[in-house]
Amino acid sequence: MALLVLIVLGATLGWLASIIARTEAPGAILRQIAGGVAVSLLAGGVANGGTMLGSLSFFGLGVALAVTAVALVLYHAILRRLAEA
Repeated sequence: MALLVLIVLGATLGWLASIIARTEAPGAILRQIAGGVAVSLLAGGVANGGTMLGSLSFFGLGVALAVTAVALVLYHAILRRLAEA
């Protein structure tokens, strides 16, 4: 169950980040969703003690949410800086 929750959380945050950043290229949107899923799975798995098939703790969910949001913000900050250079 934790695996499914973290995948949905990461995909949702990646999709919301693409809306907030006004990303219109389909490839860029998919990269943000994939990045959100990857970071969410990694952070949630580490915070949940490495278990992905059991239940997800509130701490694991909170860490996954926070780390994914920060990672997506950093992703957009780096992209904008590279586009300016």
